[in-house]
Amino acid sequence: MQRRPFTIAIAAAATLALAGGAAAQEVVKIGMSFAMTGAGFAAAGRQASAGARLYMQHHGNTVAGKKIEIILRDDAGVADNARRLVQEMIVNDRVHIIGGGITPTVLAYGQLVTQAKIATVVMISGASVTTTGSPYFVRTSFILAQSSWIMGEWAAKNGSKRVVTLVNEWAPGTEAETAFKQRFTELGGQIIESIRIPLANPDFAPFLQRIRDINPDTAFIYFPGTQAGIFAKQFAERGLASSGIRIIGPGDLTDDDELNNMGDQMLGMVTAHDYSASHDSALNKKYVEDFKKANNFRPNFVSVGGYDGMHLIYEALKKTGGKTDGDTLLAAMKGMRWESPRGMMSIDPDTRDIVQPIYIRKVEKINGELWNTEFAKFDDVKDPLKIKK
Repeated sequence: MQRRPFTIAIAAAATLALAGGAAAQEVVKIGMSFAMTGAGFAAAGRQASAGARLYMQHHGNTVAGKKIEIILRDDAGVADNARRLVQEMIVNDRVHIIGGGITPTVLAYGQLVTQAKIATVVMISGASVTTTGSPYFVRTSFILAQSSWIMGEWAAKNGSKRVVTLVNEWAPGTEAETAFKQRFTELGGQIIESIRIPLANPDFAPFLQRIRDINPDTAFIYFPGTQAGIFAKQFAERGLASSGIRIIGPGDLTDDDELNNMGDQMLGMVTAHDYSASHDSALNKKYVEDFKKANNFRPNFVSVGGYDGMHLIYEALKKTGGKTDGDTLLAAMKGMRWESPRGMMSIDPDTRDIVQPIYIRKVEKINGELWNTEFAKFDDVKDPLKIKK
């Protein structure tokens, strides 16, 4: 009974959006619902929004004859907040495109953008399941299964035999665990124990002690990059750095944004990811220089999700001549390929998901700072959890 007014409002907003796409439009409004405050994911919102704004700094605020306007709302990483804010942006602000945040918040408003037929560029979420939440979702962020799968292959081919996995209990964590296990065991490795920890307010200490007691040759660990500081402190306290156990994982483990604060105990740690601030390309060197100048902090993998999200939007608008209806924009976005600060990437036309390079990196100290230095590359990696067997 309570859903009727809401559905009518969304239908009306969709009609307005379609009309706006057909008529001359002075402004294209991009509504972003990100976590900008709160203990959990504020750093992710800060990075993605900074990346998006840097793209506009590089390419201007006009495309296809339309002025681009970002409307940024703080959902604090709470799903109910995000759903309400996106509804308000659709109905009241009449946004034409949505920029999506972390996994639980994006999934919370899949129905809204589907009803309103609004193209939604996911700039932060790393769960494979995300793009199934709406046919209007397209991703420019990252996928944990991609880097975890590649990490499993690298580990199996580089001496790891007996592995313990430790991940957070939420979709990105369980998917990281699944992808790593599948590839590692396919290549002959053995998982001797799998440990999951709560996402909120994690205490790594007892689980790190458990790993030390089991004494595997390798531990595969995933947690959101925002928890890197907590992990580093407890990693040191439990003496894992000197235990002889190899610690590997996706790139959140040595997040560029947190790495210098994590200490020299991280030196030599190997991870797999789609982006490092030390990536050796002319485009990335300019990106890092301009990003640091604009924000006074180092860009990380989340930042390029915002930067590339804006690139996808700009190029799609050029292809549509400024039309903003969701179906037309999605058709323009599917199959698009370009050079990013992370390397060559594209949008899979079947899944609307990111296809990108994954790098194996190790932590090194260069000019007094810690960096993730790339030493191996896998091109055009798709989401292994969506590849039909």
